[in-house]
Amino acid sequence: MTRTPSMDPPRASRRPVSITQVGRTRTDDFRWMKDDAWQEVLRDPSLLRADIREHLEAENAHARALLGHTDALQDHLFAEMRGRIREDDSTPPLPDGAFAYYTRFREGGQHPILCRRPIIARTADLTLGDEQILLDGDEEARDRVFWSLGGAAHSPDHRLLAWAVDDAGSEYNTIRIKDLTTGAVLDDIIESAAGSLAWAADSRTLFWNFRDENGRPTRVLRRTVGTGGVDIEVYAEPDPGFFLSVGKTDDGGHIVLSTGGHTTSEVWLIPADRPDAPPLLVSQREEGHEYDLTRAGDRFFIRTNQDGAVDFQIMQAPVADPRRQNWRPCIPHRPGTLVEALIGFRGFLVRQEMRDALPVLTIRRLEDSEEHTIAQDEQAYALGASGGFEFDTTTLRFSYNSPSTPTTTFDYDMVTRTRVVRKVQEIPSGHDPSAYEVLRIEAPSHDGVKVPVTLLRHRSTPLDGTAPVLLYGYGSYGLSTPADFRSTRLSLVDRGFIHVIGHVRGGMERGYQWYLDGKLDSKANTFLDLVAVARDLVRRGWARERRIVIQGGSAGGLLVGASVNIAPELFGAVVAAVPFVDVLNTMSDSALPLTPPEWPEWGNPLESAPAHDAILAWSPYDNVREDAPYPPILATAGLTDPRVTYWEPAKWIARLRHLNPHAGPFVLKTNMEAGHGGASGRFDRLKELAYEFAFVLWAMDHPEARRPD
Repeated sequence: MTRTPSMDPPRASRRPVSITQVGRTRTDDFRWMKDDAWQEVLRDPSLLRADIREHLEAENAHARALLGHTDALQDHLFAEMRGRIREDDSTPPLPDGAFAYYTRFREGGQHPILCRRPIIARTADLTLGDEQILLDGDEEARDRVFWSLGGAAHSPDHRLLAWAVDDAGSEYNTIRIKDLTTGAVLDDIIESAAGSLAWAADSRTLFWNFRDENGRPTRVLRRTVGTGGVDIEVYAEPDPGFFLSVGKTDDGGHIVLSTGGHTTSEVWLIPADRPDAPPLLVSQREEGHEYDLTRAGDRFFIRTNQDGAVDFQIMQAPVADPRRQNWRPCIPHRPGTLVEALIGFRGFLVRQEMRDALPVLTIRRLEDSEEHTIAQDEQAYALGASGGFEFDTTTLRFSYNSPSTPTTTFDYDMVTRTRVVRKVQEIPSGHDPSAYEVLRIEAPSHDGVKVPVTLLRHRSTPLDGTAPVLLYGYGSYGLSTPADFRSTRLSLVDRGFIHVIGHVRGGMERGYQWYLDGKLDSKANTFLDLVAVARDLVRRGWARERRIVIQGGSAGGLLVGASVNIAPELFGAVVAAVPFVDVLNTMSDSALPLTPPEWPEWGNPLESAPAHDAILAWSPYDNVREDAPYPPILATAGLTDPRVTYWEPAKWIARLRHLNPHAGPFVLKTNMEAGHGGASGRFDRLKELAYEFAFVLWAMDHPEARRPD
């Protein structure tokens, strides 16, 4: 990994800015990389200030120079990953009244195609008529650099389709409505929308979510189609720390307005058959009280953490008046069993739960409260469940996969307790699950707490420390990392890598307390857990120092950024995708989209000196060490990213280079035409991943990635 003079990286100028808050003063040398007109840049990237654009383009040129010799490898990786995708794939049709709806892709197509077929007969496999294309994503995205479907919903009478599209990566969506009988797109065009939307029972009134000038979804409005584009405000969220969304209950009987932050929520209901009725407040917001609800049978069921139910309990309430004073106990709190979500049917209530870092589906028959779970076999696996469109059914659709096993989609009969396979994920280039081994182990962290670890390897790869390791983690917002199947991982695993997931604190793999133990004053546990997992792999003899690559994106980028500050000598490389690394500065800027909503997650350094000091103690950008043995680091960014702004990774890489000119190298690659999720097309995303994998292989001195002499 020697560098030639032509590969010398850009040297960002230092323009010190002094920042004083809560009695503390710090200096930021690279504050200039933040364009003060960032709101305008989100909507129109061409407005980016010239000196910032010049720097980002210089970084991209450096990235090309450093890894340009891997172009052929990247092409090979891309072709390999694409070869594992059935290009004309489709989802199993879901029935809804007279139609069955599904999504498919065409051979070579980048974007989804929304379709339906009329149901001719409700046989075991459904007898269906001719296909009708509702929305052709490839056609809609033609001649556009970026096109991402934010959400779509057909009206209850099946005559209209509403869909939301982001065409810049900024998450500002435009909603359009199509007459499915004539195929005509109506004049009702809605701008500055978030992706959530819901139809009232009259199939003419659409509820949608407005995104304000700071990128926050703050209002729900309703529009009656064909009335000249008049929008009526239904609810406006006054708290900038709360995000608002709109949806429907599982029976379709109520429009649900959900608002809240990371630890507090509030729900308002509107009868779907009376869209002009004032919203009914279910339970007034209280700091620390989280709840949501849906209908099953003739009742509402409420998932709530009230009265110290850390892992949530289930209450029930009458549909006629579900306010909190009418809640009655149904399923008590069971410490260690986290209730993640509820799905309602006419005769059943389904709970998605997490027990000991593994998902569980529990079925409750409403007539007599009898319960059972759907059994699974492997050591580590992932589950997903959907109630579908229909309420009056005994069929639950769920999917199963594991790190070695592609996804199988089942229809499960909740009465007979039998399952029917509806789809098995096809790997066109071939895949033998038995050729791989999946292990679940536990790694002791700094305080003795055992961290669950999921490991995937090819059976031919030795567990003797000679194989390189890719260690992935996330650990924030209570989002658990599933032990799932990703065909793209095989491009590293089949090259002798061991793929490892560290289920670190900050997620909810071991219940809500696992989340609480990885946030605010306890946030350091998240980073120390990942370091502990790496060290445990070394202790077991399964890995060696400098042969472990850590990978994470967004808040997972924070995880790897903080971890490499703690133990730079332990890791061989870092891949940080759109990394949230400039935490103190971002949490000190109340105008940014996610800052007020995320103060409960990280702390508010504008008002609290202890919060300021706690964040300062681990924020990756602020804790870059000087003259430390940092490994090669790749950071990616999206110019129109509203979640992790482009300047965070740009500043981080600049500071790493300034303080460690002989370490690294440090690479920044910015997508100048995308946001948080990167490229919008499914194959374009693979190209970005191929670049990251080429970096990993190069950093680990894999023969395929070595620079020619």
